[in-house]
Amino acid sequence: MTHPSWRRRVRQTGSVEDLRVLPGPGAPHGLVVPASELIEQFSRSSGPGGQGVNTTDSRVQLSLDLATTRALNDGQRRRVLDRLAPRLAGTVLTISASEQRSQRQNRVAARERLAELLRDAVMPSAVRRATRPTKGSQRRRLEGKHRRSETKSGRRRPFDTE
Repeated sequence: MTHPSWRRRVRQTGSVEDLRVLPGPGAPHGLVVPASELIEQFSRSSGPGGQGVNTTDSRVQLSLDLATTRALNDGQRRRVLDRLAPRLAGTVLTISASEQRSQRQNRVAARERLAELLRDAVMPSAVRRATRPTKGSQRRRLEGKHRRSETKSGRRRPFDTE
């Protein structure tokens, strides 16, 4: 049995502000994730902080269940779940931030990271259109091949004629 003061303290809280994702391809009006859908957990950070690192809960884990969030429509939800599949635990996306000494700054960093991830994941994939080489590039390619052929043929031994 561990001593109660050695246990890692984890606290959950509801944030006051909704998470806003900037407009972009796939979300022309942006996204607004309700604060009630975000789960913030705080724990001790292993990062900078000196002696305070052992006493303050400055590490932030921000979680969002992508399957149930009202911020995404069905098309966006499919795209996000597909693109972020390697990072998900079930359908929950979790972001950690522990770079800063203060919990407040880590909360801001986690929210910014989550917003950026969602913005990139909602973006539709670019469709590549097949193109043809131009006449000039075809001509230059053939001229290069011809020059290379002449260079190599100049290295051959002449045929012995007897």
